[in-house]
Amino acid sequence: MRARAIAAPLVLAAVVVLLGFTSLGIGENGIDPGNVVGIIATGSGDGAFTLLRLRLPRLVLAILVGAALGIAGTLLQTLLSNPLASPDLIGISQGASAAAVTAILILGWGGASVSIAAFLGAMAVAVLVAALSWRQGLNGQRFVLIGVGLAFVVNALLGYLLTRSEVREAQSALAWLVGSLGTPRWDEVAVTAIGLGVLAVVLVPFAPMLRTIQLGDDAARGLGVPVTPARIALTLLAVGLAAVAIAVAGPVAFVAFVAGPIARRIVGTSEAAVVTSALVGAVVVVGADILAQHVLPTGRVPVGVVTSIIGAPYLLFLLARGNRRRDVA
Repeated sequence: MRARAIAAPLVLAAVVVLLGFTSLGIGENGIDPGNVVGIIATGSGDGAFTLLRLRLPRLVLAILVGAALGIAGTLLQTLLSNPLASPDLIGISQGASAAAVTAILILGWGGASVSIAAFLGAMAVAVLVAALSWRQGLNGQRFVLIGVGLAFVVNALLGYLLTRSEVREAQSALAWLVGSLGTPRWDEVAVTAIGLGVLAVVLVPFAPMLRTIQLGDDAARGLGVPVTPARIALTLLAVGLAAVAIAVAGPVAFVAFVAGPIARRIVGTSEAAVVTSALVGAVVVVGADILAQHVLPTGRVPVGVVTSIIGAPYLLFLLARGNRRRDVA
């Protein structure tokens, strides 16, 4: 199992690199792998503008968004002991979407202001869910159920805002809502990278606590772990990671939901495989972006549409398997 835990991240990193070269090379103006390396190394050559200003920032953003969502999902699922504890399902993505749409349609904001609004919206909903579910600590089942309920409330608000807006404004908001990498600038990519880097560094000292908490609260306390503060800190880190990704790319659906379970299955452990989950998230988003841009017959659809196509069947499978287990019991 230890060998798998070491090999899995290396293999996934290689897959990310392979998908990255594919993403950079294919398109209307194809660039062969050798030229891709040369252009990146020298900053010049045929296709340099397309590669360095359009394709490479989008690829780096896809990797960052996938990694952030992958880590956020596995943290929440582990802390709350619930496979449905994903930002997509417990209101965090919806809170970010509502704040962003309000900024676009009501306040007339654009650009970085919308991203800031989305980040604050995600954090606000997470705090509200935590406050409503608090019973001498964070209760996983209550957290998920209250989050799902708030997600429906926020979706109703989103529907109201969209139906009351002008068609052109609604189209602008809808493009953000489905989750899209767009054509990011390097400064946007840098801000996302800094946010992810800071949160990842803060997460490092909490990783051993996360493994201990999985043994149960009583066992963790016996081993000297301050369970309640650790749960609060880890939950805030998970929400922060999800908010960083959603703020720049919108609610790219189901990446956080599927990354953790896939990573644990690859590694062959029930523990939170944080690094592997990050790489699985990156593989999913980069692969989905290639499908969205170059494979689907409609061409250049938002990446969130493709991740929804991937993730929704997994959710149905998970629910059906849970029902079968209860019937057997």
